Amino acid sequence: MSGPREGETAADAVARMPAEWERHDATWIAWPHERSDWPGKFSTIPWTYAEIVRQLGRAERVEILVQDSAALERARRVLDRSSVDLEPVRFHVCRTDRSWTRDSGPSFVRLAAAGGGSSSLGLVHWKFTGWAKYENWQNDRRVPEWVARHLRLPIRRAESGSRWVVLEGGAFDVSGDGLLLATEECLLSETRARNPGLGREALEAVLRAYLGVTEVVWLRRGLVGDDTHGHVDDVSRFVGPRTVLTVVSDEPDAPDFPALRENRELLEAYRPRSGGRLEVRELPAPRPVVFAGQQLPASYANFYVANRTVLVPTFDDRRDTDAIDVLRHAFPGREVVGVRARDLVWGLGTIHCLTQQQPAA
Repeated sequence: MSGPREGETAADAVARMPAEWERHDATWIAWPHERSDWPGKFSTIPWTYAEIVRQLGRAERVEILVQDSAALERARRVLDRSSVDLEPVRFHVCRTDRSWTRDSGPSFVRLAAAGGGSSSLGLVHWKFTGWAKYENWQNDRRVPEWVARHLRLPIRRAESGSRWVVLEGGAFDVSGDGLLLATEECLLSETRARNPGLGREALEAVLRAYLGVTEVVWLRRGLVGDDTHGHVDDVSRFVGPRTVLTVVSDEPDAPDFPALRENRELLEAYRPRSGGRLEVRELPAPRPVVFAGQQLPASYANFYVANRTVLVPTFDDRRDTDAIDVLRHAFPGREVVGVRARDLVWGLGTIHCLTQQQPAA
């Protein structure tokens, strides 16, 4: 299929990344296939994906990337046996290395002419390097270009000067109204740098140019056990233009307790340039989830907001119900559905990590 090439977006177009709760046309996911992401537990993962697809399909179209025609038929069988309605589901053969579409996929933005007027959709293509950890990322890096061709949408590489900027979608969260959350651990750490030598001011300029944000709210650290080096979507998320849910722990001995407390203090102290302050709400942390001696990044903050539904990972924990109640209060017009994710998090990510929203055209 022919389509736009990278760099075809008009130079004077003004970009804005919509908040996740704004209207979607679809959600993109990649069907799981990399067994090494869930060693010893992979057999359960397609069934968890099936439940996620079932819930998403009640709210919007679901676009699923598969490795080949054989993988497509396997996925279809799992969905059929799970009584998933296939009417809103579309399959696409597009090879991936892993199935964490939030990070390897494109960021969808709205583009408007500098003088105003109607807007259209465009894509931002971050440079993907396997979270500065894995060596097999070449297929994942090509996913944004494939999506742009399929949808016939303009796409731009995110650049600072002539440098293609490394970033993943789970490393930031936007309010849709100018604010962006990120952690210094992920974006600024020189010991685990995605972009060595590219400092705070340069990165903020990139985020302004490609996502349309006006301010970056910097937190310090992410969760222990998170192999992305501190993605913000496990610790703090916008649920309104000036409202943030932030994970807190009530166990002082828990490994994440100090970082979560510091993040909350930073949010409470932050003063947006437009005036006022953020409304900061608590989201409980589950008890630490440990498997094979490894603490896993289990977090209710890895929820995903679809058109009429919010999907939240649950961990067979007494706090599951509390977290669902918090999200019901945050999204009163949506059904909040818990998805059992104790096996899924063995892959070091859950629901938000595997989804990518396509805003309504």
